[in-house]
Amino acid sequence: MRTPLADSSRVLETIDERLKRSGISRRAFLRFCSSLMIAAPFGLAITDLKTPEAVAQVLGKVIRPPVIWLEFQDCTGCTETLLRTSHPGVDDLILNIISLEYHETLMAGAGTQAEAALAQAMHDYAGKYVCVVEGSIPTRDKGVYMKVAGRPATEVLADVAGKAAAVIAIGSCASWGGIPSADPNPTGAVGVADLLPQKTIVNIPGCPPNPYTLLGVVLQFAESGTLPELDAQRRPKFAFDRNIHDQCPRRAHFDAGRFVKQYGDHGHREGWCLYKMGCKGPDTHAGCSTRHFNEIPDVWPIGIGAPCVGCTEKSIAFRVPMFQTVKIHEVTPPDTYAPIYTPQGNISPVATGVAGLIGGALVGAGFMASRKLGSAGDSESESKPKKE
Repeated sequence: MRTPLADSSRVLETIDERLKRSGISRRAFLRFCSSLMIAAPFGLAITDLKTPEAVAQVLGKVIRPPVIWLEFQDCTGCTETLLRTSHPGVDDLILNIISLEYHETLMAGAGTQAEAALAQAMHDYAGKYVCVVEGSIPTRDKGVYMKVAGRPATEVLADVAGKAAAVIAIGSCASWGGIPSADPNPTGAVGVADLLPQKTIVNIPGCPPNPYTLLGVVLQFAESGTLPELDAQRRPKFAFDRNIHDQCPRRAHFDAGRFVKQYGDHGHREGWCLYKMGCKGPDTHAGCSTRHFNEIPDVWPIGIGAPCVGCTEKSIAFRVPMFQTVKIHEVTPPDTYAPIYTPQGNISPVATGVAGLIGGALVGAGFMASRKLGSAGDSESESKPKKE
């Protein structure tokens, strides 16, 4: 099987060949494929309507995709989320499933050695490597606020991404500016797509995003040379196809009108809805509510009792105040619902009088009915002839 990467000047192994040579068990690879399917149950060509065995069969024949990873204005949180995947571990994931050619945070070399590795990778895989960008790019004052090997980040991005076969912006910072672009944005931070208008960019926002979303996009491109379907914000639909509020495990509390009013209160300890604490879930598209991090249940903000900050939405995260509520779309706000707990108080005198009248009428009616029945019975007994 030939892929877009098969003609590289430097020969790369298939994933199967690499796994066997490295002593990685088939079971471990199947667990990885299962995790990939959970992250992308549909909408991704390599996992759509397949079993883990079928996914492994397809991916095993894929040439390991060379990846050049650039880091700009960031906290390395997106790199950290990649390192924290459990199936397989970081060494298996990075060194065996993808071919990470350059990553200044993870590589052993530094300085001139690192720059030589970058130049070599760009030469060997020109037009065939995947460029992953982490962090926003400063543009103010000719990009002086961020330099790599003496070059502004804008120049490095144009050079490396310009020769790439695919460009992926991982994290909210690379997707649209993220935290560095928050007002007043002193460095003029922007996302990758703002500087490469002619390139097809895949945005994977999140702070951080789920690492399997990145792996799914990279591996589909390596297998077929295609990218998954994107939404209007260039996000893969398979990962950003759902509203967090619709599938939030606390949704029942929202519908019932049970809200946390203060951290540590009774509702917070009971796991009630965090909407009134500023949760942005009703206006945020991401798979966090069903695809948790590190393959561990409840490892996401709402799962640990914190409201969603809308980190995948350009118009919300780091722009809307943390405790400000967002508009509810296509859902009747719970303030209009009947209360679960009715207040206890004194009975109104008017209500008492009305109840007394109704009760008296019922008693009187019953008494009159009993008299009539009794009279009817006496008349009937008198009409019958007596036996002698």
